[in-house]
Amino acid sequence: MLPSVLIIDFGSQYTQLIARKVRELNVYSEIRPFNKLPDDFTSYKAIILSGSPYSVYYSKAPKIDLHKIRGKRPLLGVCYGAQYIAHHEGGSIEPSKVREFGRANITNIDQNNPLFNGISEGSQVWMSHGDTIMELPTHFNTIASTEKVKNAAYKIDGEDTYAIQFHPEVYHSTDGQKLLDNFLTKIAKVNKEWTPKHLADEIIHDLKAQIGQDKVVLGLSGGVDSTVAAVLLHKAIDTQLHCIFVNNGLLRKNEFDIVMNQYKGMGLQVHGIDASARFLNALKGHKDPETKRKIIGKEFIAVFDEEAHKIKDVKWLAQGTIYSDVVESAVIDGPTATIKSHHNVGGLPEKMHLKVIEPLRLLFKDEVRRLGKTLHIKEELLQKHPFPGPGLGIRILGDITAAKVALLQEADAIFIDALKKWGLYSKVWQAGVMLLPIRSVGVMGDERTYERVVALRAVSSTDAMTADWVDLPYPFLQEVSSTIINTVQGINRVVYDISSKPPATIEWE
Repeated sequence: MLPSVLIIDFGSQYTQLIARKVRELNVYSEIRPFNKLPDDFTSYKAIILSGSPYSVYYSKAPKIDLHKIRGKRPLLGVCYGAQYIAHHEGGSIEPSKVREFGRANITNIDQNNPLFNGISEGSQVWMSHGDTIMELPTHFNTIASTEKVKNAAYKIDGEDTYAIQFHPEVYHSTDGQKLLDNFLTKIAKVNKEWTPKHLADEIIHDLKAQIGQDKVVLGLSGGVDSTVAAVLLHKAIDTQLHCIFVNNGLLRKNEFDIVMNQYKGMGLQVHGIDASARFLNALKGHKDPETKRKIIGKEFIAVFDEEAHKIKDVKWLAQGTIYSDVVESAVIDGPTATIKSHHNVGGLPEKMHLKVIEPLRLLFKDEVRRLGKTLHIKEELLQKHPFPGPGLGIRILGDITAAKVALLQEADAIFIDALKKWGLYSKVWQAGVMLLPIRSVGVMGDERTYERVVALRAVSSTDAMTADWVDLPYPFLQEVSSTIINTVQGINRVVYDISSKPPATIEWE
């Protein structure tokens, strides 16, 4: 792997954004929880300390041994990271008299300091902190302030250690990317070599070395992630790769046949398995979303186990896990709480006797798409909306039946087809329909109806860590609603979800 930037995560909601912003500068970055750090830091060109929801005075506040990194590698502390460095050396950190959340403007910038090269006085930044650095330790020098915070940025004499109270990684910090670029290129002297082509070559090289002459089985979903993972593996090990595409009975309308046809001509060995009845039977009567996810994941593993044993001498199971899956499935004793379980994160039962390989584990969705473009994968595949591993199983709120699946498939097909017809599909990150566990009174003709309600969901995002609802045109929504109600028997009401992530998630379950 290329010399990289280590981001030490103290639990901030923005940590993943730091990693993304660094990668957008063509510099490889990786996140490690503060309590699971490597023993050796020499492979990193620079280190960034993230923010945190905690105060440095909290008894369980995250702590690290700064002596291992300070002065040895260029270091940038962000928010809590800045407070922690100052506190560690005897500085004064106090609860803010006036909490500073939101926009602020930096002033008194040290224009000779390389961190602020090209950043003008009054540049807007984003603050999010309850404590303030009141007094800096000896040999710490203020290099920028805001109206309310004197020590908004500082540098330590004699070493490349910098710290800022604000968050450069968020959209509202207008010169935040410039500041990170300054830190990486002017201070840490990191080369911008992390390009999609270089990355593809490196992953393929590593896969060859890791797998050798072994056989690999990969679970295809028809989505971007598993497709890119399959092509990478195919280029690395050719016919040693065996792909399995499982119809779990929770796919979109005609998805199984469509996906099987898409893979023709790509050189992949794809085995299609129809296990619809098996999944639906296992889910019968279960309403809890986490329970449904785990049942679906368990059945996937069981199917893979059975199919893998039909292929002689398989040693590996490959998965299209991406970084947002890993982050949202973080273990509970780390700084980030589990948001939801992912069926493709966490390895496999010992009974499978297969090792796990995840070529995309450290990439965000947009990075996967750029990588796929480098691999010459068809644009229609790369621009396909993400679809959850549990499929319609988590878009049917409550228990799952074959009748409910069929109902939702029809409504979903109308929505997705309309997005394409209106030229809106490429402007939306992810879209789908949710079948709600309620019935609604309606009138059709002269008759009273008491039928189901569906919710349309369409969001914009870049990495699934955050998402905004899409302001779809009223005439479009009117057409979709009318078509669903008039053609899908059993649905008499359509609503549109206008919540963002956070606080909501993209899926309803």
